[in-house]
Amino acid sequence: MFVGRNYVVAIRHDSGGGYQRVSDRLQRLPNGLKAATPYALYLVLDLIVDQFRPVIEGMQERFHSLESQLMGGVESGRDMLEQLYEMKRDLTALRDATEPMQEISQNLVRLHPELSTKELKAYYRDIHDHAVRVSAAIDRLRASTSDAMQFHLASLSVKQNESVQKLAGWGALLALPTVVFSLYGMNFVNMPELKWPWAYPALLALTGAAVLVLYRRLKQRGWI
Repeated sequence: MFVGRNYVVAIRHDSGGGYQRVSDRLQRLPNGLKAATPYALYLVLDLIVDQFRPVIEGMQERFHSLESQLMGGVESGRDMLEQLYEMKRDLTALRDATEPMQEISQNLVRLHPELSTKELKAYYRDIHDHAVRVSAAIDRLRASTSDAMQFHLASLSVKQNESVQKLAGWGALLALPTVVFSLYGMNFVNMPELKWPWAYPALLALTGAAVLVLYRRLKQRGWI
């Protein structure tokens, strides 16, 4: 923006929403104010900070949607982490765009009395307060997004641990009969039970009972 005694020039890099609202408000001046450079500058800055609000609301809705997916147990894996990181990056860019407004409004009040006239000081302070609230809202969203990323990573770690536990539990169940039956494949000579008529069914029954007991213990502990 370029500001002189009798002009305010605003340069935009895209089409944007236009400055029609500024023009309309210049036609409806409050009591005690003139349609001069100071008030026109205020209207442009006020329009800019007001346009931050729908952006913040959109980011909040975006975060609530991602948060609902996280809390709802939606299987997202790396995709969810990428979305959260992208949102945090967008919030950082938004903060970089909004923070200078605080310094601009303060400098206008402190260093440029010809622009922040007595009648307009309260208006410029309102712009500063609005910019502060916007920055605070962005910081809260960034903190919440970081917490959501940590929660997601912790959830993935817990799920991996649960998978490892289940694999270990089933491995223990398979290991018990494998050890017992492998002993009988070693062709020892002195194995008296080989001559017993009920040795084979008894061995199967004992092995099955041991596997069943182990299964119940592991089931109670949540390993399978």
